[in-house]
Amino acid sequence: MKREGKNSYLKEDILLVLDSYEDIFSNFDPRPHSQKAISGDFLLECKNASLDKKRVELKLFVPKQKRNFKEEVKIKRRLREHFKRHCREKKKEIRKIKLNGFFWTVLGSLMMILSVFLISMQSSFLLHLLMTLVQPAGWFFLWEGLRKILITPKGKLPDYFFYKKMVNSEIYFLNCK
Repeated sequence: MKREGKNSYLKEDILLVLDSYEDIFSNFDPRPHSQKAISGDFLLECKNASLDKKRVELKLFVPKQKRNFKEEVKIKRRLREHFKRHCREKKKEIRKIKLNGFFWTVLGSLMMILSVFLISMQSSFLLHLLMTLVQPAGWFFLWEGLRKILITPKGKLPDYFFYKKMVNSEIYFLNCK
């Protein structure tokens, strides 16, 4: 751990030992490192190592004889692109769920207002039938909308926070023996 800058915030290391650069990427993707898909195992290891950390530095240990500084620049760029893209996607997904929940809540509220309006009107079979349909639907939309705003996004937050941490992290390649 290091103390840095005036803010004295802590950066904690994620230390991963690699046999080669290929450990970072999917075995099934034949493209060059600058375009290759990131390995799910690599991402899972990063995610697990970052769980209890607020700010991280990713330190990747590669055997000295296998290091290639030009490839490392491409790999760092590829990792940054991946983390940024997924961070934006997760943020967009959370925003979409909340917006959808807001519309459901508004629709439920309008249905509840309509049911109160129907109660105040003269009684007829058709109005009672309509009120019987509108009132439960209003409650459903209201509560389901609130669930989408308050609860559903919580399931998406861990991934978003992981990618946000990784976007702000420094990536280093170091020699290992």
